[in-house]
Amino acid sequence: MSEGVRIEALELGPMENLVYLVQDAASGRAAVVDPAWEVERVLALAGERGVRITDILLTHSHHDHVNGIERVLEATDAQLHLLRDEARFWGAELPRPTLHHGGDRIRLGETEIEVLHTPGHTPGSACYRIGDHLITGDTLFVFGCGRCDLRGGDPEAMFATLRRLRDGLPDETVIHPGHRYAEPETSTLGEQKRGNPFLHFNRLEDFVRYRMVEHDRIRSTPYRPVPPEAVRGRRSGPDNAPG
Repeated sequence: MSEGVRIEALELGPMENLVYLVQDAASGRAAVVDPAWEVERVLALAGERGVRITDILLTHSHHDHVNGIERVLEATDAQLHLLRDEARFWGAELPRPTLHHGGDRIRLGETEIEVLHTPGHTPGSACYRIGDHLITGDTLFVFGCGRCDLRGGDPEAMFATLRRLRDGLPDETVIHPGHRYAEPETSTLGEQKRGNPFLHFNRLEDFVRYRMVEHDRIRSTPYRPVPPEAVRGRRSGPDNAPG
């Protein structure tokens, strides 16, 4: 990234979670995104980089993304950030929470972080936009997207969310997902438009069927690119144009 901000990922835990440390060079402040599993490694990385963790950013509240919160709060005076909708869905007693709406901005020293409300995996799922970089949690993976069959999941909301990301952000946007389900750790949104099957759909009913029924039967990890024509035949109705 630029000299002013750095994003580093640690792959932690049994579910290939990617836990991020966002570092602002000017202030020496850092934010950890979705602290979970081997939190001591995150704290150690902050120490190695000479930054202090002042903020915790949550993309959503599933256990595999939040089970390290208490340890971070024990070791730091970090402020916890999440969307108000997710706090309501989660229902947990939260220490030092700052609740946001989509469109809010968080200041990490001289770094501005935009909060995007991206429901679908959970009602209050969030992505965090930092310049040309987007930390996507379980909303958008490299060549995949989050499940919608868990509590709080909604495939119709996911369809709308992915269309907004696909059509509203520049192709050069670099995505940083919450799990490493593909061989590359990151990708650009332009690459995802060409190879992510969930971004190929323009019809809601086709997306819902693929996400809820077909995807888990036909795909395996690591995820690889899927061209539009590979899912075109799985669409119903007359609209067979690729997304």
